[in-house]
Amino acid sequence: MIKSSELILNPDGSVYHLNLLPEHIANDIIFVGDQNRVEKITQFFDSIEFSTQKREFKTQTGIFKGKRITVMSTGIGPDNIDIVINELDALVNIDLKTRKPKENLTSLNIIRIGTSGSLQADIPVDSFVMSKFGLGLDNMLRSYLIDEISNIEMEDAFIKHTNWDLKKGRPYVISCSELLEKRIESNQIFKGITATAGGFYGPQGRVLRLNIQDENLNSKMDSFNYNGTLISNLEMETAAIYGLGKLLGHHCLSLNAIIANRSTGTFSEDPYKAVDELIGYALEKLAE
Repeated sequence: MIKSSELILNPDGSVYHLNLLPEHIANDIIFVGDQNRVEKITQFFDSIEFSTQKREFKTQTGIFKGKRITVMSTGIGPDNIDIVINELDALVNIDLKTRKPKENLTSLNIIRIGTSGSLQADIPVDSFVMSKFGLGLDNMLRSYLIDEISNIEMEDAFIKHTNWDLKKGRPYVISCSELLEKRIESNQIFKGITATAGGFYGPQGRVLRLNIQDENLNSKMDSFNYNGTLISNLEMETAAIYGLGKLLGHHCLSLNAIIANRSTGTFSEDPYKAVDELIGYALEKLAE
């Protein structure tokens, strides 16, 4: 039995941070970072059966073209992903009354929809990027036993290429769900490696008043090439989602609308349109 200090429940029996009961979520789940983006997706639903919010975690479940879908905001960063995916897994794979894992486990389908800047000149603004791999620079997932699911050869290649300082921890590489990749892909979507940083400023090479450990890291990342696959974009959630999802047996895929291209210095003239188009694309694929 899992101790109450390890799996914390609210007085109504819901999981602690998300404030959800098992019946509140669907098997198909869309993640967004910003709580205000939840309703940008659910506005397209035929109906909404459940809605709740606790802290930055807002959840709505409803029906889109006959398919039951949950949309949830995760907030920013790998630490929040650790909370969200572990509590979602508890909802479907732990009996919350007996506090024991279930014998028959459920696999969730989790798709992250976000915005990002492209690192490559040939990935233009207003395009869509699918994260074939998540490259974790954040260290969170190293709290778990990940060697059996990580791509150690790609990790070694990245460490060598960037002359990575291991005092910051060893980067990890996790692949997306092949099942969701085949379900969602099309010739209009670019694929690449999405780097996941543990912060927004120094960890992503931004300098305000503090010097950073490697001021050339971003240019090194731009030029990293592993068997023809490049680092397409940089954000703060994807690798953590892929790692925890794979460890727990869930299918995870990250999609980004590219609203800026750092290589060409361009920015989308209508970033909201790009995001809406990606939302529509993902919903239609889930409803098929």
